[in-house]
Amino acid sequence: MADLSRKRDRERLAVRREPHWQRLTEGAYIGFRRGPDTWIARYRGRDGRQQYKQLGEALEFDEAKARAEVWLGQLAGSAVRTVKRDTVRAALQSYLNDLREHGRTDAAKEAEWRFKKTVYTDPLADTSLEQATKDDFREWRERQKNGRKPRSLNRHVRSVVAALNHAVKEAGHVGNPTAWSLKPLADDVEDDGETAVFLTPEQRKALVAAATPFAAAFLRGLELTGARPQELAAATVGHFDGEQLRLAHRKGKPPKLRVRHTVLGPEGIAFFEKQTADKLPGAPIFTEDGEQPWRRHMWARTVRAAIKAHNKKAKGSARLPVGVGAYAMRHARISELLQIHGVDPLTIAAQTGTSLVMIEKAYLRFIPSAMREKLAGVKES
Repeated sequence: MADLSRKRDRERLAVRREPHWQRLTEGAYIGFRRGPDTWIARYRGRDGRQQYKQLGEALEFDEAKARAEVWLGQLAGSAVRTVKRDTVRAALQSYLNDLREHGRTDAAKEAEWRFKKTVYTDPLADTSLEQATKDDFREWRERQKNGRKPRSLNRHVRSVVAALNHAVKEAGHVGNPTAWSLKPLADDVEDDGETAVFLTPEQRKALVAAATPFAAAFLRGLELTGARPQELAAATVGHFDGEQLRLAHRKGKPPKLRVRHTVLGPEGIAFFEKQTADKLPGAPIFTEDGEQPWRRHMWARTVRAAIKAHNKKAKGSARLPVGVGAYAMRHARISELLQIHGVDPLTIAAQTGTSLVMIEKAYLRFIPSAMREKLAGVKES
């Protein structure tokens, strides 16, 4: 067997179609094809199948070996017996299949909606996952902008990244996670990924008035609790005990279900008593049409429609900001608890499921008047 590490020895090799092989580890080889002077790697898995990877040409041995070891490491470290060398589309589909197999049908529906919206109609879908580069994913993200805000695009990217990471780590697809690990686009965000837009009480009232009855109730619930829309959409009648509302969201890596009980004021209690009256404990408190629980794309669509309807008649300062979403109710609740009602940040963090760090980052800088009022009452020595 040839010593491919020495250039002089490689030049003496016979020109032939079959590469000259050198063993790296058990079942793993690096090959050199004399003539075109190209490099190739070979690996035999537990199933006995031979797999090959073209490494390139005009390379020195050390560079070719390094490339081979990266590829071999992906195969040898695979969690499955037989690896899959397929397209980005196939890898995303394997993730969806896994979600459904584990009973996470709602998560599968939302992820599939995102993939259809941003990947399946894009050239990236039919790109080999193994050969896809960071440039491929950057260009894909650029093509997906189409007027989308950074926070929205970041959510789509996170969904694709999570799916591809799962496909590589759990389903045996071959690919390089570094390729699709993109730095998020810059945005002015709160911990839940939404821009902190603040509406005055008059603006919120106008938004609720312009919305459909089902949407108006949902928005009012957000305003009274400071909940994330997805949390309130998932709340059932049984989660309201007459004084508190159980809310939950998933956070962290891996995501963990974080449950809290938000205390309601008299106005909030009366509102939720009305919303839960004559409903079964397992029924959703808020629905799109009386039956279907709220879905992300539907509440976004409904809020946009309400803003559009209001702005047709409103003029000047009475008009609502076009980019406002359902999260504006949460942002308004947190900021007013801080600025107007003087509730301490620790209590607000517990009530709304955020953190002191995020309150400081996303809210305090928007309400400098609160700080000026506090300082005005300080008696300097």
